[in-house]
Amino acid sequence: MALVNADRIKSELNTFDIGCGDDILDKMLEQCLCNRLQGHEIVLEWVAFSTTKGGLKLSLNTLEQFEIKAEEEEESLLDSYSTPAKGSQKRALTTPEHPQSKRSAALIASPGLLMCSASFFPSVTPSQKYSQRGGRGEVVSTFGAVQGTRWAGRKGQTNGVQLELLEGSEDSLINNYKYMFQRLRDVRNVLTEKIEELGEELRTNFNIEEFSPVSLPAQDSVIVLGQVCCDSNGKLNSQSVLLEAGPDQGGRQVPVDLSELRDYSLFPGQVVVMEGMNTSGRKFVASKLFEGVPLPFYSTPIKQEMDMDIPDVPEQFLVMVACGPYTPSDGLTFDPLVDLINVIARDRPDVCILLGPFVDSKHEQIEKSLVTETFDAIFSRCVGSIVEGTKGVGCRLVFVPSQRDVHHHFIYPQPPFILPDLSKDDAKRMTLVPDPCTLLIDGVTFGLTSTDILFHMGAEEISCASGSDRFSRILKHMLTQRNYYPLYPPVEEVNMDYEKFQGYGQMPLSPDVLIVPSELRFFIKDVIGCVCVNPGRLTKGQVGGTYGRLLIQRSAPSIDGKRVSPCVAGQVVKI
Repeated sequence: MALVNADRIKSELNTFDIGCGDDILDKMLEQCLCNRLQGHEIVLEWVAFSTTKGGLKLSLNTLEQFEIKAEEEEESLLDSYSTPAKGSQKRALTTPEHPQSKRSAALIASPGLLMCSASFFPSVTPSQKYSQRGGRGEVVSTFGAVQGTRWAGRKGQTNGVQLELLEGSEDSLINNYKYMFQRLRDVRNVLTEKIEELGEELRTNFNIEEFSPVSLPAQDSVIVLGQVCCDSNGKLNSQSVLLEAGPDQGGRQVPVDLSELRDYSLFPGQVVVMEGMNTSGRKFVASKLFEGVPLPFYSTPIKQEMDMDIPDVPEQFLVMVACGPYTPSDGLTFDPLVDLINVIARDRPDVCILLGPFVDSKHEQIEKSLVTETFDAIFSRCVGSIVEGTKGVGCRLVFVPSQRDVHHHFIYPQPPFILPDLSKDDAKRMTLVPDPCTLLIDGVTFGLTSTDILFHMGAEEISCASGSDRFSRILKHMLTQRNYYPLYPPVEEVNMDYEKFQGYGQMPLSPDVLIVPSELRFFIKDVIGCVCVNPGRLTKGQVGGTYGRLLIQRSAPSIDGKRVSPCVAGQVVKI
């Protein structure tokens, strides 16, 4: 099946003389990805919808109406057919992957910025579309306002930022752990513990006396605990929701009737507490869904000293975030990376977080085996280019692996890269972290994951919620489920090791900033007190993409010892 992309959608719209901007194309692309539609299918659906509404003009507002209407029609259709039939159709398709392999080339060119990539790949030519792109440096999304905002780092005026993994070096994920040996019983134990731990937090928070077994007939309203799952091998919908209890609540699965719930947002693997009735023991009619509870934010004890020197100006630092691929899809040149390094040299960020893929397993040159170097050698030299190009800046470099990195372990949680040939000076300003991880940067916590959880959960989540967007709902689920990949079962491209996930895939706290790069549209937004950032991809097909930058100001500590939230301003910028 052909891969959907924005250019195909635009071409189909031109067939009907419908014009649109990039924001509308991004929204329609998102709808295609989440609903597994092709470009021509989404356009035909829109034309039919707008015609029945008297010729609606294509805009972001009307697309929201179109999306809601499509969900209602799908539920109506499902009422007429059995759920398994729909499930078999959905599962016949491939599970959601990053859908634009040709729009997502990887950084697999020259080992150094001054070296020609033709030494590694035949017939390398510069990307014409990338060089002719418009809007360079344009700010496409903003968040917050910092007094006297100046988008620059400290420029070496201090000893630099303090950066560490919250888990601690002795407990962090090591590279050579063994995987592919987990037993089904061990997976079951991990899922059971997750249900019990989150259930206990919810029970305490809402003063619930006890949970009732989900399958026990009861004539009165009861409160139950369980994990959401689907009754078939297909996409979850409002008619196929099951609640699976842990062993302490009977360990049974019971269908759930959602008709009495006014607002809900559910996905497979979600641990929930519901109130309702189950008069027959064969179906639970839910009347209330309890909201999840996020973890507290990071705080440090503050000494109360009478002579405390409180600075007049809040301390600030700049963090830059970019996610691969780092080359356009029609060429293997370093142009986007060169442009990014030039931006780093200009803005001089204190920390630069670079997320994979660096050597993309989905790139056409990789798939066709046209490379003449080993993948490890290509990666090492690419990293060397970044290190050399930023040496004069003095910023800290953080490298996060991706499951699309062909040279690295295809497992989640993913161990960090290994770069044994770095000099001592270079190694001091580099931090190699696993995916996912939680970083502490000068007292501000950053949650990082390169796995496209937004797309994976967006394709599976069902909702009946007013006044909320899909991204905010998914991000809130991550924070209240307290882990970086709450979806179960995971999509087929994510090879989950559940024993390691239990130790290294959980959030130790609610991060101040959560970095979640995705194929979907970039954004910066506040979700229950956490600043969530999708910086986009540095390249989008044959043209340039976006990167993010965050200016953090930490106010002086209060005398009474209470935590003071950092002030965050953010931008997403075109490369």
